[in-house]
Amino acid sequence: MAEPHYEKHVFICTNRRDPSNPKGSCAAKGSEAVRDEFKRLLHERGVKGKMRANAAGCLDQCARGVTVVVYPEQVWYGRVTPDDIPEIVEKHLIGGQVVARLLLPDQPHLGGRTEFPAIEIGAAR
Repeated sequence: MAEPHYEKHVFICTNRRDPSNPKGSCAAKGSEAVRDEFKRLLHERGVKGKMRANAAGCLDQCARGVTVVVYPEQVWYGRVTPDDIPEIVEKHLIGGQVVARLLLPDQPHLGGRTEFPAIEIGAAR
């Protein structure tokens, strides 16, 4: 059986730290709800086989709120809430447009790019 191939892969930090840790943790900031909403919405939009949302361990950005990184572009978002997920799914994952208001700073690997190829919904795999 062939390995699965996803056009987009979303990793959501679900790291848990002791509440006294000054960095905080994404789990304490609601990352499980963010992950669940990504999974629900990807399924609802019919792109489950083209895109995958996974819980991730620490992404070293917990001080910046719930952190999400989208591959293959390696676009990092911070302070993500469940209310942000429809915009990320529609605008970035499907439409190819970075959601600038959630973008973490200092991403020189993007080279200033804010657009990536859009995904065709319902296209044959």
